[in-house]
Parts: sequence; C-alpha cells; structure tokens
Amino acid sequence: MGRVRIIPILLLDSGGLYKTVRFAKPRYIGDPINTVKIFNEKEADELIVLDFRASYQKRQPDFSKIYDIAGEAFMPMAYGGGIRTLDDAKKVFDSGYEKVVLNTILFRDKTLIRQIANIFGSQSVVASIDVRNNWLGRSRVFGCSGTQEHGMTPIQWASMLEECGAGEIMLNAISKDGTWEGYDLALIQEVSHGIGIPLIACGGASGLGDFRMAVEAGASAVAAGSYFVFQKKGMGVLISFCTGVEIHREDIAQI
Repeated sequence: MGRVRIIPILLLDSGGLYKTVRFAKPRYIGDPINTVKIFNEKEADELIVLDFRASYQKRQPDFSKIYDIAGEAFMPMAYGGGIRTLDDAKKVFDSGYEKVVLNTILFRDKTLIRQIANIFGSQSVVASIDVRNNWLGRSRVFGCSGTQEHGMTPIQWASMLEECGAGEIMLNAISKDGTWEGYDLALIQEVSHGIGIPLIACGGASGLGDFRMAVEAGASAVAAGSYFVFQKKGMGVLISFCTGVEIHREDIAQI
C-alpha cells in the first residue's frame, strides 16, 4: 500500500498569503513566491493554493499571480478559487497546475466536473467540500467560503460529486479550520467509507499524530495550513514541512 501524501494548503488573497480560523479572522502570512521556494527546499509532496475569497467576491482567478506561483514550484500543484468555466480551468492547467479544485461553482453547475475530466482526466479534478453544523446542529455542506448552506449532508454531496466524475474529494471541517484541535475523524470516516475515490482530510491538524489518525479514519491524503505556516498555535510565522517523514497505510494498520 502506498505512501500517504502530506499537503500544505496556502490561502491566497489580493496577491498575499493568509491563514484563517474557522474561515474567519484572516491573518497575513507573507509572500506566496517566497513561501513556495521554502516548500521547494523542504521537498513538500504537493501544494494546494486556494484563492479563498474569489467565489465569495465573484472574482475570476488572478491568472497572472497563479502563473508566477506555479513558475517557482518544483512539486505538483493544485489551484482553486473563482473557477467557473472550462476556459478558466484550461488557463489554470496552462499556468502549470496539475489539478483544479472546485467548490462553490458545483452547486450551480456540476457538469463542469465532467467537462474538465473529459479533456484532462478525472484525476485532475478535486471536488472540495466544506462542512459545519447548521443552526439545528446538523452536519451540512456550505459553499461560498462557508457562508451559504446547501442543505445536503457531506456523504450525499460527496457521492453526487463522485458520480459526476470528480477524481478526488477534499473534505474540510470549518469548525476545525485553524484551531490545532485535530481533524474531525467521525466526518472523515463517514465520507471516506461512502465513496470510492481518494479523500484529502483538511481542517485542524496540529502534528503527525493527527495525520496518522486521519489516515486510520479513511483519508487517502492529509492537508494542513496552520501547522505548516506557524511555529505553534498562537506563535509567529515559520514556514516548515515534515521533511523525510513517511506515513504508509500499512503502518497505520499496525497501530
């Protein structure tokens, strides 16, 4: 069984990098180009770059900026934020990214997954799902930077997106984002066991122990933001990566 990917997530806005807590209180981290250069040196497995307010602000991707970022990267890259058409996706791929991450647009046009997959392959499409409890305390899918509830349970939406041709699901627990409290393991288990495509766990990681527990719960890959850009919770910026660390699913099975 293969090695588990460990993926830093970079939140892009107005040309800079930020980090949020529960999708709010964005804190400036620094310049994306310098950050990518550090991850090159640290030999990160993969990077995900998300323009986290593009859909909320109804903006297109900043193609000039994401082109510059990709030009500095030596590892596989995925980009999400503001992609609304096949042409948008083509421009992202032409900029040097291997995958596109789709979220808010899918509530209006799920056919975009198939349009992209038919040309670039299903493996190039990551369907991102943001989840939190609604006012009734029920776990539901939210779009548009977590501001709009769409009434579906996470497993309902993940199954639907898989049927539409998505090659991978990125599952983010909004209540865990930026908290260092660990992943929502019950959510990961529920969704991963109900789909047949890889799942990237996101939201709340504070260390390698959380990565291992997410994989044990069913994640195929693990992603984090704060853990890779801060020294520790409540402390200053320090870009880092767990260089040389390898997590294998067969190792998890023996824990």
